[in-house]
Amino acid sequence: MSGPDVPALVDIGANLAHDSFAADLDAVLERAASAGVAEIVVTGSAQDSNADALALARRYPGRLYATAGLHPHHAGDWNAAIAAQLREHAALPEVVALGECGLDYFRNYSPRDAQRRAFAAQLDIAAQTGRPLFLHQRDAHGDFVAMLREYRAQLGAVVVHCFTDTQTALEDYLALDCHIGITGWICDERRGAHLLDAVRIIPDDRLMLETDAPYLLPRTAPKAPSRRNEPAYLPWVTRAVAQARGTDEHRIATLTSRTARRFFGIGPGSSVHQNP
Repeated sequence: MSGPDVPALVDIGANLAHDSFAADLDAVLERAASAGVAEIVVTGSAQDSNADALALARRYPGRLYATAGLHPHHAGDWNAAIAAQLREHAALPEVVALGECGLDYFRNYSPRDAQRRAFAAQLDIAAQTGRPLFLHQRDAHGDFVAMLREYRAQLGAVVVHCFTDTQTALEDYLALDCHIGITGWICDERRGAHLLDAVRIIPDDRLMLETDAPYLLPRTAPKAPSRRNEPAYLPWVTRAVAQARGTDEHRIATLTSRTARRFFGIGPGSSVHQNP
């Protein structure tokens, strides 16, 4: 898909602080650039990965940006130190959103009451700082949307990342003026076929794309020695979304990248990484 006539893509969620990228990150970023992925938002999901995501954004200014949050899997770790870290990171130009945070009742790695407490605390911080929110929800729509609805008027921009839920859930998020992140799940005919219909109702200015690397390698991508996903595979997500919406990849690349740059305040002309 890459080429001079194709707009540069933005991957709004890649876990590049994951250990699997430690040995070859430069090569991963080179492949991403060759595939037309110009900017990548690196997901922070715990105290250590928040620090690592920030370090990566500072190491690759203008190419990588960071989020900072506590994933529901780690909600039992919520404490004053993590809250302080998030407030500190929220003031940094390299950190373009708070999260990944939310609820996950599929894995239940943390007790549900702990998940709700940590989510509410992060919603409070986002409301107080005005930072965009990068949210996670799996098998927890009822509690998740109720909490989000309670806080929504106090929040700025919100994206429900890695959306895999039902069209009814999607309609609830759109009614709350949320953006939606679509991953390679849409490329999986076994689990993601329902997204082919759902993605059609997302307004042009609320749709964004992501890999969630190293997870969710698109099943439509060429077979590789490793099953690790990486940002270079974002064009396969672009293609699937374009086909589902009955349009071309150029248009999807244009509108999703424009929306992502506006949502996170990144890219040419943004203040992020600019010298004072």
